[in-house]
Amino acid sequence: MFAVIRTGGKQYKVAAGDVIKVEKLAGDAGASLKLDEVLLVSDAGNTTVGTPLVAGAAVTATVVAQAHAPHIIIFKKKRRQNYRRKNGHRQDLTILRITDIQAGA
Repeated sequence: MFAVIRTGGKQYKVAAGDVIKVEKLAGDAGASLKLDEVLLVSDAGNTTVGTPLVAGAAVTATVVAQAHAPHIIIFKKKRRQNYRRKNGHRQDLTILRITDIQAGA
């Protein structure tokens, strides 16, 4: 059984036991989250596609950790104009372990 969920403006294909990294969600390590933006659920060949969401479907996940993505360097330059800007960014991430998928109605 697998599902396609939407969180943080991105879509993820998940199954029970999977570990995924998503944009930061509220919750400490060990907390349980319910993700109810389920776009598709497939179970033993029976596929339910939502319009846009599957009614009553939900994915339960446990927060493994709060982490940071690798450091990204943003460098802007305009040649011959003495223009250089250096900046950096680290995205906050939440690592989730998928525990259960409810198919809904």
